[in-house]
Amino acid sequence: MMKRQLPRPSELLELVQPRRPDLDLRRRRLSRALTVEDLRTIAKRRTPRAVFDYTDGAAEGEISLRRARQAFNDVELHPDILRPAEHVDTSIDILGGLSSLPFGIAPTGFTRLMQTQGEVAGAGAAGAAGIPFTLSTLGTTSIEDVRKANPTGRNWFQLYVMREREISYGLVERAAAAQFDVLQFTVDTPIAGARLRDKRNGFSIPPQLTMATIANAIPRPWWWYDFLTTPKLEFASLSTTNGTVGELLNSAMDPTISFDDLDVIRSMWPGKLVVKGVQSLADATRLVEAGVDGIILSNHGGRQLDRAPVPFHLLPQVSREVGSDTTVMVDTGIMSGADIVASIALGADFTLVGRAYLYGLMAGGRAGVDRMIAILRSEIERTMALLGVSSLAELEPRHVTQLHRLQPLTTSHPL
Repeated sequence: MMKRQLPRPSELLELVQPRRPDLDLRRRRLSRALTVEDLRTIAKRRTPRAVFDYTDGAAEGEISLRRARQAFNDVELHPDILRPAEHVDTSIDILGGLSSLPFGIAPTGFTRLMQTQGEVAGAGAAGAAGIPFTLSTLGTTSIEDVRKANPTGRNWFQLYVMREREISYGLVERAAAAQFDVLQFTVDTPIAGARLRDKRNGFSIPPQLTMATIANAIPRPWWWYDFLTTPKLEFASLSTTNGTVGELLNSAMDPTISFDDLDVIRSMWPGKLVVKGVQSLADATRLVEAGVDGIILSNHGGRQLDRAPVPFHLLPQVSREVGSDTTVMVDTGIMSGADIVASIALGADFTLVGRAYLYGLMAGGRAGVDRMIAILRSEIERTMALLGVSSLAELEPRHVTQLHRLQPLTTSHPL
């Protein structure tokens, strides 16, 4: 029988370790977020529905996005035992410069809509963390102001070739003058995808005050206070083009862009040029032959063509075929550090995160983006250590098995 006794007061005191209450509500809120999914939950609670759904949603049935995330979930990682990895190095050389982590912040449009600090928060957090930040053509902070927010870090620019080519050419010149070092030429938006959540929510930019939005705003007064007491929401780098939001969006989508446009932009741009939105090995091969500095395997976060190829599924083959000739990057569906580690192991030179960044921004502004980066950093370091690798260069395809739920159906049909 176990001998029982009354607890001694001195022993009880040892167990009671009261913590000083943290009066900073934002810091306390963010400290509870242990994953990017936790940040998403906070973001959903704090942001009006139409705005959150614009960020969170994808095209049509959102099949592309679900498949992309499922592809990362359907991964088996294979650790090496008795391989000490006491000190893990997460740094990487990418496109002529150093990144402290194997991911950067992807371009996102309308970013100040999600939280009024917008791209300034993203660029500042990226600079502090030593990773690249990408500004979108449809960003809500100007090229020059992003440079001010991240004066010594790496700034990249994402370019839509617009119907009025001179607008795009002017953006290229401004990005070069501001010492942005990588240009992302985007090729997967000949027309706009059907974002059905936005249509059902009556979403508009800027958001309109209707009975539905007012009702939704009641439990989120802080968002509306920020929105109504800060500078007007506009496409900052396009503010001199005198178009309405709708006109600029229509102008940004151009089904006539071609390899000729790629040649023109390449002749203008002094830095590294990568093509974003590559969705097949054939196109990747053709771009390598055209001499681009890199490609980004991406289906635009599932926001354009629904049922598009899953970039993570394309990665191994593309890396094997062209990885020695160009820089291969991947985005879409990345929600954890393990997703990033798996991508590097399967041949990606770098990764980009978009929604994860915006979830952090909506959850807590600049502090939320810092928290997102810290979460991914911790997950990358822990995953690498558990795999028994001390550097990204040690990651190999043998560390990862992609478990496929969807296999191409091959049948023979009678003539």
